[in-house]
Amino acid sequence: MFAKNKTSDVFGINSDVRPASYVDRGDLDETIAKLLDRNTHIALKGESKCGKSWLRQKNIPNALVVQCRLGRGAIDIYIDALSQLEVRFIVSEKSTGKVEGRVEAKGAVGKGLIEKVFGLTGNLSADGSASHTGEKSKALVGHDINDLRYVADLIRESGRRLVVEDFHYLSVDERKKLAFDLKALWDYSLYAIIIGVWSQSNMLIYLNPDLSGRIEELSVYWSSEDLKRVLNQGGKALGITFAEKFKDAAASLSYGNAGILQALTLKSLDALGITENVAANTEISDEHALQNAALHYADQLNALYQQFAKRVAGGIRRRQDSTGIYAHAMAVILDAPDEMCLRGIPLEYIYQLAHARENRIQKGNLRSILEKLEGLQVDEEGRGLVVAYNEADGEVTVVDRQLLLYRKFSTVRWPWEDLIGEVHEKL
Repeated sequence: MFAKNKTSDVFGINSDVRPASYVDRGDLDETIAKLLDRNTHIALKGESKCGKSWLRQKNIPNALVVQCRLGRGAIDIYIDALSQLEVRFIVSEKSTGKVEGRVEAKGAVGKGLIEKVFGLTGNLSADGSASHTGEKSKALVGHDINDLRYVADLIRESGRRLVVEDFHYLSVDERKKLAFDLKALWDYSLYAIIIGVWSQSNMLIYLNPDLSGRIEELSVYWSSEDLKRVLNQGGKALGITFAEKFKDAAASLSYGNAGILQALTLKSLDALGITENVAANTEISDEHALQNAALHYADQLNALYQQFAKRVAGGIRRRQDSTGIYAHAMAVILDAPDEMCLRGIPLEYIYQLAHARENRIQKGNLRSILEKLEGLQVDEEGRGLVVAYNEADGEVTVVDRQLLLYRKFSTVRWPWEDLIGEVHEKL
């Protein structure tokens, strides 16, 4: 009798690591382990669902993870991180962008950290109040914060690594602030892991040259051969092998994205009636099942991208736009070839096609509206980014590769052309 493994325990998009199909792509596990033992920040870049979170979970367990949101800033990262340590960070002046405020314990863990960092010896209660029995206690409780030293001391004392996820959701200004804060944190011996989506190499050093030598950037990307290794690895746990043609087709439909591959594989096995491992070695070669899985996946994405289109169209309508520049830009971007979407859509390409559609569009104006593109897409929670503009290299990146699968299998009617027609009617 052999142990049963469910297919969903091996394949599929999951928030937790699935060891049976986890592949150490490019020996990143070893590289990260080596860097974690050094005095350096680490930056992990890669598009949505490429496996960055799995990589972080496997190699940096018990991390202090802060999720960025559009509209939030560097100070919010410290507030969130300290909150997880049961320390309340009360910001007295947030508008200046400086770290000014005080810290208070809001639990036993926070109390212990503050006692160690500030040298208190039992006068601090769990809620952060003090007995006020001595001048030293009164002075240190609610210690003023006028730099990052105390934030760094508290996090370092916790023994946990600070991980900042979805860095790309920060505004350009906030990215720069965090990049400069990272230099100060390095000086205070606190080394962070920054995770996000960007196409430019060493973007954080571009934002702050002083980070040179203080941060190591690692790219998380997948070749077709890497993706096939995922199928080989997961197949072993289920007693199945995938035919070469199946693996080739699955890798092609995944657009270099491990998350898409995981989802398509699970749906293909569902279509074949395989929900757990089999007793005898079974070859999976039915490409028809894979195509049906892709169609089903694309159909499920319809609501996601229709909502995306609705948000963007609504944002465009709220802007004064006599040339329809937003709509023309979106039309060009969403119709760009797969190969270009995978490596980055140059500003010059978008300009040439948008200008051909509307000769009043100027490159400078186009660049300005692309810098505002992210704000059009996200919801109230700062989620839903599909395409992002990198002003450093002047390229639009498709950060959600599912978009490419969706438009391949769905007849998409984007609202951009209707918006362009409305502009022309007003002329």
